[in-house]
Amino acid sequence: MTEPRAPGAGIPLEVAEATPEWLAEALGVPVRGVTVLDAHSGTTGRARLGVEYGDGATGPDSVFLKLAPFDERQRRFVDAVGLGVAEARFYRDVGAEVPIRIPEVHHAAIDESGRFVMLLEDLEAPGLRFPSPDDPDVADSVAAIVEALARLHARYWADPRLDGELHWVTEGWRVGFEGAGPFIGRALDQFGDEMGPTFRRLAELFVARAPEIAALLGAGPPTLIHGDPHLGNLFMDGTTAGFFDWGMVWRATGVRDFAYVLGNSTRTEVRRAHEQEWLRRYLDVIAASGIDLGFDEAWRQYRLLVVYAWNSATSTAAMGSRWQTEEVGQGGMARATQAVEDLESVALLEELLA
Repeated sequence: MTEPRAPGAGIPLEVAEATPEWLAEALGVPVRGVTVLDAHSGTTGRARLGVEYGDGATGPDSVFLKLAPFDERQRRFVDAVGLGVAEARFYRDVGAEVPIRIPEVHHAAIDESGRFVMLLEDLEAPGLRFPSPDDPDVADSVAAIVEALARLHARYWADPRLDGELHWVTEGWRVGFEGAGPFIGRALDQFGDEMGPTFRRLAELFVARAPEIAALLGAGPPTLIHGDPHLGNLFMDGTTAGFFDWGMVWRATGVRDFAYVLGNSTRTEVRRAHEQEWLRRYLDVIAASGIDLGFDEAWRQYRLLVVYAWNSATSTAAMGSRWQTEEVGQGGMARATQAVEDLESVALLEELLA
């Protein structure tokens, strides 16, 4: 059990500890007052804070605070998985150099006990919007997302720092899904009859051989990936795609992110119409940085790695409303299952496992 601390001291565990004194230290300017505009908790605690500055200081009218979940049980889960620490380290150590749009980082910190805090740009601002699979212009959004992901991946492709100063991206239970079998088994019990034969075939294979599947999905040239780029973790700044919720930042092959956003968050008819075009654009962007990945190999990776998108969406659906709303979880599962069927991913997976 964490010992209570004086408000404003160290890393806050509760929104109430984000006092004017603490904010002044984090922002580096005098702060006279703080107003909680909104607060809720999921895999992290989140709050929008209005800020009143003192002594002629200026800064953003509001900021977004991320800290430990408010619920003690959820807090223990996040501590064990390492989501919050990974995200705070990303914003602290990498955020200033990534070649893509992310929230402005005002402050990010972790301590030796695993406490973490992030003070970020408030994205509830004019000119920013959050895309949805049902948007009429979702194809334009996905095209922008694919191009941004390609720039990110090209920047860190085979970067030796992934095995050096950035080694932490491979740490924590969050980055392994050898133990995903029970989640998929739970989903099989709940949805197996309604989701069709492709779903059942893949789910039964996953339950039986999850560690081997994990090894296959972990292969490929490494880079720094977002790890969880469904549309709920993205925003649009005009025509520019922005990325938040970096708790699953990872060292893996870049096509995994590509397969994730197409398999998990893109409407089936839109994906079918554009997936080859988008993959060629992805390859053109990384090729401009000297990275040689042929279309045929990238397409094979895409067919395989959409299974990862399916695993993530199906595990989320199995948890009901604990990780996402049931509508979001089951929508992602249905889209990913259709992608797996269209791309004949189960047959490829069985061939590789033989």
